[in-house]
This record gives sequence, C-alpha cells and structure tokens, in this order.
Amino acid sequence: MEVAHQEPERQCIHIMGDKMSEKTNILVVDDNEVVRQSFLRSLMGAHCKVEAALDGEHALRAMEEQAFDVVLLDLRMPGMDGMEVLKAIKDKWPETQVVIITGYPSVETAKEAVRLGAHNYLAKPVGPVDVINAANDAVTQKKWTLHTERPSHEPGAATERTARERAERRAG
Repeated sequence: MEVAHQEPERQCIHIMGDKMSEKTNILVVDDNEVVRQSFLRSLMGAHCKVEAALDGEHALRAMEEQAFDVVLLDLRMPGMDGMEVLKAIKDKWPETQVVIITGYPSVETAKEAVRLGAHNYLAKPVGPVDVINAANDAVTQKKWTLHTERPSHEPGAATERTARERAERRAG
C-alpha cells in the first residue's frame, strides 16, 4: 500500500503596501542545531529569506540589524528564555509576528505567550508543512494588521480604531 505524500505549498506570502514589499523575512530562534537547520530548510524551500539565531541575545541583536516579519521562537534556551525574548520583541517591534514552537508545552506557557502577544503556540515536534503553515498564518495576520491600521485621516479609521480598542478592553 502506497501512502500519499502531501508536499507543502512552496510559496511564502508577500506583504504588500506602504510599509513592505519584499519577500517575507523570517528569524528562527532555537538553541538546538538540528531544529534550527530543519526549520531553515523548510522555509528556504518556501522561497523565504530566513536567518537563524541560537539564543535570545543573538535574536535581539539580529532584530536590531534588520526587520523580521515573523520570528519562530523556542521557549527553553540558555540565557534569556523565550518569554523574555517575546516580551522584548513585542515591546520594540510590535508589528513582528512571533510563533512559539516548544518541546515543553503547557497550558500556562501558552496562555502567557498569547498574553504577551504571540501569534501562535506550537508543540514540537513539528514537520515542514507545520512550519510553513505557521509562518504563512503569521504573515497573513501581519498583512491584515498593517492593512487595518490606516492613518487617522482616512475615512473610517477612527471608528475602526475605537472598535478595536473596545474589543481589546473586553479581552483584557
């Protein structure tokens, strides 16, 4: 019996508009070399620009040097843990979408990650299709966030912002 093999879609979404028009730029942060290389291979095959950092300090340094659309972030790393890195990213670069991918998932860390602004939370092991889908979902979210944050002089922007602020107060 032959098992059908589903190939992941090999296209990363491009973010268009005033702020960005280049290929998706992704940072993979994981202290495990095998995981980093696996994620890099998956995303490079999807025609994305991908860089890697082996810990939180290297990740934040990379973020200082260039903008990343998406960060795939491990939680347990030497030095700064993933939650500290997530908080720093969302404080300095709130438009960057962060996907937590951890080998030690728990309800508590998932809740905390979402509270701190993570776009998604995945438990390892994850396959190439999962990595590509997580990155694409995060880029789609960023695209819609950038699209809905219109300048206040555009019609409907104030109403949209007020509705979003009300929704955030209810959720918070």
